[in-house]
Amino acid sequence: MQSVGLSEILARLLAACNSISYLLAGCIAVLNIENWGRRRPFMICALGQGLCYLLITVLLRFNEAEGYDHQKEVASASVLFFFLYYVFFGCGFQGIPWLLPVELNSLSMRTKGVSLGVAVNWAINFMVVEITPVGIQNLGWKFYIIWTVLNLAFVPIIYFFYPETASRQLEDIDMFFRGKPSIFVHNNAEAVSIARPARYVELEQEIFAKNESVLQQKESLSRIEGHAEQLEVV
Repeated sequence: MQSVGLSEILARLLAACNSISYLLAGCIAVLNIENWGRRRPFMICALGQGLCYLLITVLLRFNEAEGYDHQKEVASASVLFFFLYYVFFGCGFQGIPWLLPVELNSLSMRTKGVSLGVAVNWAINFMVVEITPVGIQNLGWKFYIIWTVLNLAFVPIIYFFYPETASRQLEDIDMFFRGKPSIFVHNNAEAVSIARPARYVELEQEIFAKNESVLQQKESLSRIEGHAEQLEVV
C-alpha cells in the first residue's frame, strides 16, 4: 500500500482490511470448490489477477508521471484493484494449488509431490518478499508489469495442460494417466468435465459387482465345507 503514496498508518489499516476480505474470499472458495471445479475458477482467478495488476500498472504509471494533475485520484483507484486482486487470489490460488499435488500425482508420488509443492511455495514467497521492496524502489510502476505477465500467463497454461480433478476419486486420476492422454487436455471432454466421467462410474460398478460375486462364492464354499464337516462327524 505504501507504494501508492499512502501514509504508514493508513497503509497498515488498509492492509488489515485487505487481509479480512482475503480471508472471506478464501472461505467462500472452500465452501464451493467442489461445485466450481478446479480449472474454471483457476483460470478465472488468474485472468482477474492479471487484469487487476494491469490496471494497477497503468494507474501507478500516471501516479508517477510528473505534472499529472490527478495523481492522488489514480493512486487511490489503484488501492481498489489491490483489494480486488486478493479477492481473486483468495478464491483461486490460495487453495487450489494445495489440492492439485495431492489429486494429480500417482499414489506412490503423492506425498513427495505435496512436499515439493510446499517447499516451492514457501521458497517463492520468500523470494517475492525479498525482491518486492527493491523492485518498487528501482523500477517503480514498471515492477508491476512482471506480475501482470505472470498472472496472465497462467490462463493458457491451465487451459491447455491442467486436467479437472473435481468429483474424481484418486484412482480415477491414476486411471486417466495410465491411458497415456495427450499433454494437451483442453480438447479432451473427459479431462475437463466437472462431473465425474461415466466411464469411471461404470468401471467402479463392475469392480464392485465382481467383488460381490467373489464374496458370495467364498460364503457358499464356506457353507459347503461346514456341511461336509458336519457329515463327517455324523
